[in-house]
Amino acid sequence: MKTAQQLVAEAKAAIQEVSVNALQQALTQDSETVLIDVREPAEFSQQHIVGAVNYPRGVLEMNIHNHPKVAASGCEPAVALSQLAQQNVYLICRSGARSALAAESLQRMGFSKVYSVAGGMQAWLDAGLATKQ
Repeated sequence: MKTAQQLVAEAKAAIQEVSVNALQQALTQDSETVLIDVREPAEFSQQHIVGAVNYPRGVLEMNIHNHPKVAASGCEPAVALSQLAQQNVYLICRSGARSALAAESLQRMGFSKVYSVAGGMQAWLDAGLATKQ
Protein backbone atom coordinates (compact mmCIF):
# COMPACT_ATOMS: atom_id res chain seq x y z
CA MET A 1 0.00 0.00 0.00
CA LYS A 2 1.01 3.58 -0.69
CA THR A 3 -0.34 6.75 0.81
CA ALA A 4 -1.33 9.69 -1.36
CA GLN A 5 1.77 11.51 -0.11
CA GLN A 6 4.00 8.62 -1.20
CA LEU A 7 2.35 8.56 -4.63
CA VAL A 8 2.90 12.30 -5.04
CA ALA A 9 6.51 12.01 -3.87
CA GLU A 10 7.16 9.32 -6.47
CA ALA A 11 5.57 11.46 -9.17
CA LYS A 12 7.66 14.48 -8.17
CA ALA A 13 10.81 12.37 -8.44
CA ALA A 14 9.88 11.50 -12.04
CA ILE A 15 8.82 14.92 -13.35
CA GLN A 16 10.14 18.46 -13.68
CA GLU A 17 8.88 21.06 -11.24
CA VAL A 18 9.25 24.78 -11.80
CA SER A 19 8.75 27.78 -9.55
CA VAL A 20 5.90 30.24 -9.90
CA ASN A 21 8.49 32.80 -11.02
CA ALA A 22 9.55 30.50 -13.87
CA LEU A 23 5.90 30.11 -14.88
CA GLN A 24 5.34 33.87 -14.79
CA GLN A 25 8.43 34.38 -16.95
CA ALA A 26 7.24 31.75 -19.45
CA LEU A 27 3.81 33.35 -19.66
CA THR A 28 5.24 36.81 -20.34
CA GLN A 29 7.97 35.74 -22.77
CA ASP A 30 6.35 32.97 -24.82
CA SER A 31 2.88 33.33 -26.30
CA GLU A 32 2.86 29.62 -27.09
CA THR A 33 3.11 28.60 -23.41
CA VAL A 34 0.28 26.28 -22.43
CA LEU A 35 -1.06 26.59 -18.88
CA ILE A 36 -3.52 24.00 -17.64
CA ASP A 37 -5.18 24.34 -14.25
CA VAL A 38 -6.03 20.84 -13.01
CA ARG A 39 -8.15 21.97 -10.07
CA GLU A 40 -11.89 21.38 -9.92
CA PRO A 41 -14.13 23.86 -11.78
CA ALA A 42 -15.36 25.47 -8.55
CA GLU A 43 -11.77 26.15 -7.47
CA PHE A 44 -10.91 27.52 -10.91
CA SER A 45 -13.92 29.82 -11.03
CA GLN A 46 -13.00 31.40 -7.70
CA GLN A 47 -9.56 32.47 -8.88
CA HIS A 48 -7.14 31.47 -11.63
CA ILE A 49 -4.23 32.72 -13.69
CA VAL A 50 -5.11 34.65 -16.84
CA GLY A 51 -4.74 32.38 -19.86
CA ALA A 52 -5.15 29.13 -17.92
CA VAL A 53 -7.45 26.46 -19.30
CA ASN A 54 -9.28 24.31 -16.76
CA TYR A 55 -9.08 20.55 -17.24
CA PRO A 56 -9.64 18.93 -13.83
CA ARG A 57 -7.18 16.19 -12.90
CA GLY A 58 -9.84 13.51 -13.35
CA VAL A 59 -10.51 14.32 -17.01
CA LEU A 60 -7.23 15.81 -18.19
CA GLU A 61 -6.10 12.89 -20.32
CA MET A 62 -9.50 12.57 -21.98
CA ASN A 63 -9.85 16.28 -22.81
CA ILE A 64 -6.38 17.66 -23.43
CA HIS A 65 -6.65 17.14 -27.20
CA ASN A 66 -9.45 19.76 -27.12
CA HIS A 67 -7.12 22.49 -25.81
CA PRO A 68 -7.82 25.81 -27.58
CA LYS A 69 -4.25 25.96 -28.93
CA VAL A 70 -4.94 22.91 -31.12
CA ALA A 71 -8.72 22.42 -31.21
CA ALA A 72 -9.28 25.15 -33.80
CA SER A 73 -7.29 23.16 -36.36
CA GLY A 74 -10.03 20.50 -36.39
CA CYS A 75 -7.49 17.70 -36.65
CA GLU A 76 -7.75 14.19 -35.27
CA PRO A 77 -7.12 13.80 -31.51
CA ALA A 78 -3.77 12.06 -32.05
CA VAL A 79 -2.57 14.89 -34.30
CA ALA A 80 -3.82 17.50 -31.82
CA LEU A 81 -1.93 15.75 -29.01
CA SER A 82 1.22 15.65 -31.11
CA GLN A 83 0.95 19.38 -31.83
CA LEU A 84 0.30 20.23 -28.20
CA ALA A 85 3.19 18.03 -27.03
CA GLN A 86 5.56 20.29 -28.99
CA GLN A 87 4.67 23.20 -26.68
CA ASN A 88 5.84 23.89 -23.14
CA VAL A 89 2.94 22.68 -21.00
CA TYR A 90 2.68 23.94 -17.42
CA LEU A 91 0.29 22.33 -14.94
CA ILE A 92 -0.95 23.99 -11.78
CA CYS A 93 -3.24 22.98 -8.93
CA ARG A 94 -3.73 24.28 -5.39
CA SER A 95 -0.54 22.93 -3.80
CA GLY A 96 1.45 21.11 -6.48
CA ALA A 97 0.29 17.56 -5.72
CA ARG A 98 -2.38 17.08 -8.39
CA SER A 99 -0.24 18.87 -10.95
CA ALA A 100 2.65 16.50 -10.22
CA LEU A 101 0.41 13.48 -10.77
CA ALA A 102 -0.95 15.08 -13.93
CA ALA A 103 2.56 15.81 -15.23
CA GLU A 104 3.56 12.19 -14.70
CA SER A 105 0.48 11.07 -16.60
CA LEU A 106 1.16 13.41 -19.53
CA GLN A 107 4.75 12.17 -19.68
CA ARG A 108 3.38 8.64 -20.04
CA MET A 109 1.26 9.95 -22.93
CA GLY A 110 4.40 11.19 -24.68
CA PHE A 111 4.67 14.81 -23.53
CA SER A 112 8.31 15.70 -22.88
CA LYS A 113 8.04 19.44 -22.17
CA VAL A 114 5.60 19.25 -19.28
CA TYR A 115 6.16 21.02 -15.97
CA SER A 116 4.38 20.99 -12.63
CA VAL A 117 4.30 24.29 -10.77
CA ALA A 118 5.79 23.74 -7.31
CA GLY A 119 3.51 25.02 -4.57
CA GLY A 120 0.66 25.54 -7.01
CA MET A 121 -1.81 28.40 -6.77
CA GLN A 122 -0.98 28.85 -3.11
CA ALA A 123 2.63 29.70 -4.01
CA TRP A 124 1.38 31.94 -6.85
CA LEU A 125 -0.85 33.85 -4.43
CA ASP A 126 1.83 33.98 -1.74
CA ALA A 127 4.15 35.59 -4.31
CA GLY A 128 1.52 38.27 -4.93
CA LEU A 129 1.15 37.39 -8.60
CA ALA A 130 -1.94 38.39 -10.58
CA THR A 131 -5.08 36.29 -10.86
CA LYS A 132 -8.48 36.57 -12.49
CA GLN A 133 -11.78 35.89 -10.77
